[in-house]
Amino acid sequence: MAERGDDDAASDTDAPAAPPPGRRGTVGLLRRAGRPTRSDVVSGMVTGLFSIPEGMAYASIAGFNPVAGLYAGIVPAIVGSLTARTVLMITTLTSAIALTSQSVLASAGLEPTDPANVATLTIMVGLVMLVLGALRLGAVMSFVSNAVMVGFSTGIALQIITGVLGDATGYDPRGDNRLYQLGDWLVHVTSWDLASTLVAAVTVLVWALARSVRRLVPVALLVSLVVVTVVVVAAGIDVRQVADIASIPSALPGLSLPDLSVAPALVGGAVAVALVALAQAASIAPSMPNPDGSRSDTNADFRSQGWANVAGGLFQALPSGGSMSRTGVAAEAGARTRWAGVVSGVFLALVVLLLGGLAELIPMPVIGGLILVVGGELVRGKRHEILLVLRTSPLSSLAMVVTFAATTQLPLQQAIVLGAVLSLLLYCVQAARQSRLVLLTREPDGRWRTSRRTPARLRSDEVTVLEFAGTSFFASLPRIEDQFPDGSGAERAVLVLVLRTLPDIPSSAVIDLFHRTARRLAAQGNRLVLVGVTPAMRNLLERTGTVDELGADAVVDATDEVLGALEAGFRDAERWARREDAGSA
Repeated sequence: MAERGDDDAASDTDAPAAPPPGRRGTVGLLRRAGRPTRSDVVSGMVTGLFSIPEGMAYASIAGFNPVAGLYAGIVPAIVGSLTARTVLMITTLTSAIALTSQSVLASAGLEPTDPANVATLTIMVGLVMLVLGALRLGAVMSFVSNAVMVGFSTGIALQIITGVLGDATGYDPRGDNRLYQLGDWLVHVTSWDLASTLVAAVTVLVWALARSVRRLVPVALLVSLVVVTVVVVAAGIDVRQVADIASIPSALPGLSLPDLSVAPALVGGAVAVALVALAQAASIAPSMPNPDGSRSDTNADFRSQGWANVAGGLFQALPSGGSMSRTGVAAEAGARTRWAGVVSGVFLALVVLLLGGLAELIPMPVIGGLILVVGGELVRGKRHEILLVLRTSPLSSLAMVVTFAATTQLPLQQAIVLGAVLSLLLYCVQAARQSRLVLLTREPDGRWRTSRRTPARLRSDEVTVLEFAGTSFFASLPRIEDQFPDGSGAERAVLVLVLRTLPDIPSSAVIDLFHRTARRLAAQGNRLVLVGVTPAMRNLLERTGTVDELGADAVVDATDEVLGALEAGFRDAERWARREDAGSA
């Protein structure tokens, strides 16, 4: 809609002819993408080069054809970057997606090196993402607490770091979880390969030196990658290279059609892979906000990754999703717009087509050292959020730590479920704690003053006004009921309960609370009055017999005027308490 305003501003006579229907989507897409900057081009080139060893390594570890991991950095990256609302997000293969995909195919008894099986799974993952985006289920991510998301994002960053320790030092740490692997790696420092470790260390040093020169900051990753690679190749240093994973074909990915006969066996697995990919991508927007200040849209990002997988599946790519490591590389290299991701895919295609032999010479310790830098920068960027959560509350801190531990020690799909459950529990506990009664006292000048201290008892012939603040979550109701003042010993006292903050349809436990309170007060010769009742709530109160229980004049509807219903209810309650209205007696 915002784009339409630009077109409508021109007069009918001055406006250029509208593009043909088939071109409108493309024109709008390009207009939204803006213009690439020089830093986007450099960033795209760096990210494209990183996609060669990373993509091939991830695919190889999971038992796929390494070339399929390489191709995951071409079409999915281009399509994902053009359509995503998180503009810096790079859509490609990640280690978690690769391992989950391998598990899904193995469970279905399908060969992971069969291109038709890979195409079927990738396209089905894309379709699941498109459905989730179309149903606007991205809103579910809004219910994941910040504490849980910080723990999840930090855990993903640690996964990125531990995933390249073997490349950086020549020693592959052992263990079933990331924290154990990190400990094993540190304990076996004597097993590190000296040449690989020195190459990785020099790579980090060159990066740091380049970063110290202001003009080289945007290209520091590229400088260190090229310089150290040239030195290692020229000096003939014996370290692992991209060629040791697989050879790079001098050809672009060809058309790969799915095998529909295996689709029924992959339905559940496609959902699992999609959820893993989307959960990883959801941690990118908070960590990499859009440089132009625009807001991300989780549903649009769901659909973007869906289109990326549907298109990538037709061109030999493995399932893809938002990659924190590749996005971190792009951001570190100076990416400013979505064109960085587009350039990364295009540049990777050119390298594969024209310079595959040279790309095979890239030393894996160079990539390992630079990924360590990127992972470290991601963790460093989270330090303020981590401290904020730690200072907020012990419960939020516990949720963050548990999610972090789960992300590093459990399969990612299990960590996602645990994080969602923790977010739900955290919300419920906080909602229950925040619910309370607030005393409202009317001043002589007509203004209302609030107080957190509610009276212990009602007074005869007086009106006590309490506001039900918070939610109607059933866990909070026992504490709310304990705050009601005691009406025993009082006569003709009125308790006015303001319901402005309650939802239109509160829980049945709230209705039951109204009934119990009204009966108890009536038995003591006192009265309960509800004010600020919405039409939907009044309908509910009438259906449940609450209006009959209290009396029609004891249920006061909400008004457009702030505290208007309270004023009307308070005046009626005062007349009843003082017996000024015989009809109310």
